[in-house]
Amino acid sequence: MKKNQRVLTGITTSGTPHLGNLVGAIIPAIQASKKENTSSFLFLADYHSLIKNTDSDLTHGSSFEIAACWLACGLDPKEVIFYRQSDIPHIFELAWILGCLTSKGLLNRAHAYKAAITINEENGIQDLDKGISMGLFNYPILMAADILMFSADLVPVGNDQKQHIEMARDIALKFNHHYGDLLTLPDAQISELTGVLPGIDGQKMSKSYKNTIPIFSEEDVLKKTIMKIKTNSQEPGEPKDIKDCNIFNIFKSISSESDIKDLQKKYEEGIGWGDAKGILFENLRDYLSPFKTEYQKIIKDKDHVESILQQGKAEALEVSTPLIKDIRKAIGIKGF
Repeated sequence: MKKNQRVLTGITTSGTPHLGNLVGAIIPAIQASKKENTSSFLFLADYHSLIKNTDSDLTHGSSFEIAACWLACGLDPKEVIFYRQSDIPHIFELAWILGCLTSKGLLNRAHAYKAAITINEENGIQDLDKGISMGLFNYPILMAADILMFSADLVPVGNDQKQHIEMARDIALKFNHHYGDLLTLPDAQISELTGVLPGIDGQKMSKSYKNTIPIFSEEDVLKKTIMKIKTNSQEPGEPKDIKDCNIFNIFKSISSESDIKDLQKKYEEGIGWGDAKGILFENLRDYLSPFKTEYQKIIKDKDHVESILQQGKAEALEVSTPLIKDIRKAIGIKGF
């Protein structure tokens, strides 16, 4: 009997849930969890948040907000394994083991590390590693452990995260070469939305860039955020190109095909940027409304959310425990 395909998705708990999380990770993961022959592992990547954040209240609060967001958007705990990264100690044990097999050269090529080096170069800093923590440098190893601990077959990511899956494969291959084929080689499932939804400044929507659209903010706050979206200087009446337009790209991520065609026609007719933002606001408000209503109910019962995560912890440990035992045996960490 063919085993279910395992799909794994995590979200770093370093801020308020935003539209990029929703359309790029949460909704696709929930949709995937409903497919036949699929086992979904969805988790709160709370230890990853420590790389760029030393605010313990933010990490803790964000963990709850993102857990509640998953549930508000339709996650069914009976259909998935939903857990906190920090509740699974085997992940961190595996991360150490993998780190002992991973070359520094591989980590030197990680995009996040290279980007940090580039910033120091551009600022004329002689010590190119200044301000770069070992957490940032070792991030690909912990991400590999997240994936390999649960024998994930597919990891939905955007092109900007594809390298991490390739590195996880490289690390797994090296482990398997030395110790036997215990680790599953994951594949990246590239999503058109994941990782490329623009923020209000045109860069990738990310908490790091402070350019996000929070999905559960008050209506007036949502509208003010939408009105801040960066546009070019074209005047009303001038035909506008939808390509690389921040407003249009955000709009199409949450709208129906007919609404997308209608707005495209308005662009060709020269709609003003203020009116385009108004249309985006109305569609986004209506799109988020049912999620927001459910979210407000869920956040009133923290005990219920915690009980769901505790159940997920138990289910995740049922998967990770046999594998970590086999790994320990394979590497020689065992009783006499």
